[in-house]
Parts: sequence; structure tokens; C-alpha cells
Amino acid sequence: MIPHMGGCMATDRILVDGAPVSYMYREAPTESVSSGWTFMAGDEDQDYADDPNHWAIYEVNTICNYDPSIIQYLQSHPDSAFGKDLGEDGFQPEPMPTEPPE
Repeated sequence: MIPHMGGCMATDRILVDGAPVSYMYREAPTESVSSGWTFMAGDEDQDYADDPNHWAIYEVNTICNYDPSIIQYLQSHPDSAFGKDLGEDGFQPEPMPTEPPE
């Protein structure tokens, strides 16, 4: 769906449970194969987010196939974050998380 842009982190709520992306943020990539993006359904509680078994690394294109609504935001600069309420079509700017997943 998009040209190769590297890997990203995403929760199982999106890839396993099929939930749409409702929160996403981009950090400066630390690896040459990373896009810096992290995608979440937005309903993960802290215990869920703290469990590394609920996270995996994917190509950004994989997430686009699950939720194409993210595509128009993918060229945003690092330190960008976006969220949307369930049922909404567009994302709105959000504050960056204070504690990213490990």
C-alpha cells in the first residue's frame, strides 16, 4: 500500500484482535531499519502495554493493510503523535507519551 519505510511497533490489539489504530506516535528512529512509528488501539491499559508479549515489530505497510486511515500521517516528523476516538475518521494531534514501550 505504501513504499517501504521500515519497521514499527504495534500491539496485538491491532494485529491479533483486529482493533483499528486509535493512537500512534513517531519517535526519532534509533535503527536504520526503523520508521520510528508505534501503533496502538488506544484501549490498552498499562498492564497490557507493559507486557512485551503484547507487542511485535512489523513493516509499516502491514499496519496500513489493517488500517489504511494511518497512511496520510506517515510522513509526519518524529515527535508527532495522533489519536482518534472510536468511530471517528480522522486523527487529531496528541501529546507524545511520557513512557514509550520497551
